[in-house]
Amino acid sequence: MIYNILLYIYEFGIFVASFFSDKVKKMWRGERQAIRYLKDHVDPNAEYAWFHAASLGEFEQGRPIIEEYRNVHPERKILLTFFSPSGYEVRKNYDGADLICYLPIDTFTNARRFLRAVRPVEAFFIKYEFWYNYLHILRHRHVPVYSVSSIFRPGQIFFRWYGYQYRAVLRCFTHFFVQTEKSKELLSELGYDNVTVTGDTRFDRVLQIARQSKQIPAVETFLNMGEPKTEHAKRPFVFVAGSSWLPDEEIFIPYFAEHKDWKVIIAPHVIGESHISQIMKLLEGRRVMRYSQLGKNDEIALREADVLIIDCFGLLSSIYRYATVAYVGGGFGVGIHNLPEAAVWNVPVIFGPNHEKFQEALELTACDGGIPIKGTEDFVQAMTTLTEQPEELKRRSDAAGQYVKSHSGAASKILSAISTK
Repeated sequence: MIYNILLYIYEFGIFVASFFSDKVKKMWRGERQAIRYLKDHVDPNAEYAWFHAASLGEFEQGRPIIEEYRNVHPERKILLTFFSPSGYEVRKNYDGADLICYLPIDTFTNARRFLRAVRPVEAFFIKYEFWYNYLHILRHRHVPVYSVSSIFRPGQIFFRWYGYQYRAVLRCFTHFFVQTEKSKELLSELGYDNVTVTGDTRFDRVLQIARQSKQIPAVETFLNMGEPKTEHAKRPFVFVAGSSWLPDEEIFIPYFAEHKDWKVIIAPHVIGESHISQIMKLLEGRRVMRYSQLGKNDEIALREADVLIIDCFGLLSSIYRYATVAYVGGGFGVGIHNLPEAAVWNVPVIFGPNHEKFQEALELTACDGGIPIKGTEDFVQAMTTLTEQPEELKRRSDAAGQYVKSHSGAASKILSAISTK
């Protein structure tokens, strides 16, 4: 089968690339060590539920299901696997799973050895994970397999004339828990009726994160405030740009050179010195502070600053709580980042044009909680409206927060449906 041939070629490519990239080297080593790790650590007397996430984003999407599953089945142990180092390296110490490792690439030999080592009683593949050999072996062993928070589009290989052979992988799933009605319709056209629309578990996760969020004293000092206020009219105008890239920054930063009544917080997607230097160049003439360089004697300078750059990870989800308006980056590149993470705080969210493949962007726009832009002119118009029309700001803010709340509960729906099967 062509799929297996391509996989062996891909595996060789990873091996070669591992000599030139530390990230790829970690993945290569992790995959090589995974089966040995399982043989050494699997409890032969325990039942394991297997959850697989390609990367960190998929893990965050699946996390509410993992934690809900733990509550429903405390008698079982949980195996969590990742394909990408960006997931494994960040969450390898996650205490919600009993075993965490890389997933070896989907060759028949790897899949057979891996599943002999762990023998799961149930398997959950999060969003876009369709590993042909793993899934066929699981099906042969009569192991229930669930696709969760998945989303299907007409352009995917399953719905193309040349995708007939790979389409067989869909038969391996016991049930699909999809995000949208369109996904259900597409699967129905292929003859699959084992489909339930439960929505996106990411909404459960952002609500969970919001409940656990922390106040950030340095940000509150920068904003000249104590406790974060809940009404926009009673707090300074605050613009928070999260996960931004240079094309995003080139659009929104010039606006604030003329509108100095705003406090600006920028949490770029890439925090390397090269990118920070590009941001600093765009901010020439402004009073700028970097979070990583704040000292004990910087309180006055921080209060007087116009812009605070968050050049570290782990704070963005809590920083959105301070926003009057949020901007989520990536929409001028391959696609936008996490919109619900900002919207959960009752904040209207601006984002770029490459969002058509993101259901939450389309729905957030439809309910007026999201504002897509195509360039500088659109951005200025959106900011002018929100600044000069307080009632419009409040309406869009409320719409954003309500959108997230109304889409929560997917994890509970999924596990309730599984328990009745």
